[in-house]
Amino acid sequence: MRSFWDRVRHSVLFEGIALSIVAVFGSWITGHSISEIGVLGLVMSLIAMGWNFLYNWLFDKWYVANRGAKPRTVALRIVHALLFEGGLLGFGIVAIMWLLQMNFAQALLLDIGFAVFFLVYAFVYNWVYDLVFPVPVAKAV
Repeated sequence: MRSFWDRVRHSVLFEGIALSIVAVFGSWITGHSISEIGVLGLVMSLIAMGWNFLYNWLFDKWYVANRGAKPRTVALRIVHALLFEGGLLGFGIVAIMWLLQMNFAQALLLDIGFAVFFLVYAFVYNWVYDLVFPVPVAKAV
């Protein structure tokens, strides 16, 4: 297992590298300044963290009230993921429209671009992180 401090390093590096990439390439793609895109990236990160916490907390409350301790099915997890991503997309579109003064279609495309970027980035980042910082092997007692 990874230590608490390893998880802190993992999270800080993940966000710092992602924000740098988003700011540079987002600026180049949209024509907005690096600082504007950097602020948007930071806002989007905070939205994602806040939505993750709120959505999963509300989902857990709903689940216990309606399903008790029954195991969660694959179908339920698919619906859970789709609703989470749909909510995140909605919040993201509003933030992009407001911060970058874009219309709905432009904001939707940019938000979809963020989602695709983070899907690929998270895969590559975690793969490379495991290579650079391998999981410590437990010592036999």
